[in-house]
Amino acid sequence: MSFEKEIKLVEELCMTPGISGFEEKIAEIIKRELKDVVDDIETDAMGNVIATKKGSSKKGPKVMLASHMDEIGLMVRYIDDNGYIKFSTIGGINDQMLMNQTVVVHSKNGDVTGVIGSKPPHITKPEERKKVVPFDEMFIDIGAKDKEQAEEMVSIGNPITFKSWFEAFPNNLIMSKALDNRLGCYVMMEVLKRVDSKATVYGVGTTQEEVGLKGAKVSSYKLNPDMAFALDVTLSGDHPGIKPDEAPVVIGKGPAVILIDASGRGIITPKSIRDLLIGTGENEEIPFQLEVSDGGTTDGTAIHLTKEGIPTGVLSVPTRYIHTTVSIASMEDVENTIQLIVAAINSLE
Repeated sequence: MSFEKEIKLVEELCMTPGISGFEEKIAEIIKRELKDVVDDIETDAMGNVIATKKGSSKKGPKVMLASHMDEIGLMVRYIDDNGYIKFSTIGGINDQMLMNQTVVVHSKNGDVTGVIGSKPPHITKPEERKKVVPFDEMFIDIGAKDKEQAEEMVSIGNPITFKSWFEAFPNNLIMSKALDNRLGCYVMMEVLKRVDSKATVYGVGTTQEEVGLKGAKVSSYKLNPDMAFALDVTLSGDHPGIKPDEAPVVIGKGPAVILIDASGRGIITPKSIRDLLIGTGENEEIPFQLEVSDGGTTDGTAIHLTKEGIPTGVLSVPTRYIHTTVSIASMEDVENTIQLIVAAINSLE
């Protein structure tokens, strides 16, 4: 199966900047793609995009699909006398991946390219070379000659994204920054385009997931659906350095149905949702994997604790090297994620 057309939209989503709190450009893509598909689109006070596709039955259930729009990134925190920028990290970033990255500062005057620098290895002590340089010892060089010139180019509080590129790999794999969670956004949009159900479906592009699941919390409170699904990515353990028991989900075997994440501190998927997703996958012969995770969590954690409680599941695309500029995922897994959630929603009475 060729994914040439699909990849173009995924590429646009990934290459469009949008760190936590600055998701507006991603929201515009979602609204553009869904304006002729859904019955209503609105943006709430938190910046969440809520697209509503009414079901064929007024008595049908209300289903929420949550896909966070934000990517990890940085923010200008301080400009020193020589024009170098000190920055804060926005979202979960491993300091090790920051060194020597090219970045883009998004200022009111336009985009400014910079590079992340640090003390060169030539003058570091032997014991220093064995340690990961912490981000607060790094800086961004935008080529400014001094503070005054730098302040003409950028300002405190400007968001910063990583400058990367999108690549189609063999075997229907793709490589890019921000697959977490532009893949989820793509899945959500495709589900709304394809679903034909008695259920009313709310596709929500949520904000600020990477910094506290904030958009999901307020949008689920507003919608109060009968059930919800967070659409995200998950670790793929099919590369060197990971033991199979540490991350058994792998690329190419379908989406991961999350049973538990964060060792139960996040979500413990209720039986009704487990049975719906697993039963649908088995009945429709759509490949999927089961995951019990000790690691992070998703918008599902915030949603399922809203109001009196909302039965919530999480469906995730296996992805290598999450939270870096070179994440890799399979378009076949993406397609199977779409097919599984569409079939599950269509089966609802």
